[in-house]
Amino acid sequence: MSKIEFSPQQKEQIITKLQKFMSTELDLELGQFDADFLVDFISKEMGSLYYNQGLYDAQAVLVDRMDSLTDAIYQLEKS
Repeated sequence: MSKIEFSPQQKEQIITKLQKFMSTELDLELGQFDADFLVDFISKEMGSLYYNQGLYDAQAVLVDRMDSLTDAIYQLEKS
């Protein structure tokens, strides 16, 4: 699997949300460098878990849609 990368704008949004969360929920001020480092760590160490779960969810939706399509095709059969 290739490395999970974000655009500079996406990464800035993630960093801002992380800083806000740490401040609000943990009463901890997280500087720009530390937040950037933490985002890189989370992406590297846990990103694949979230990515894979997204794939599994997409696959489940696709299987459901294919089942519906198969049912629709069977309904078109002539006796």
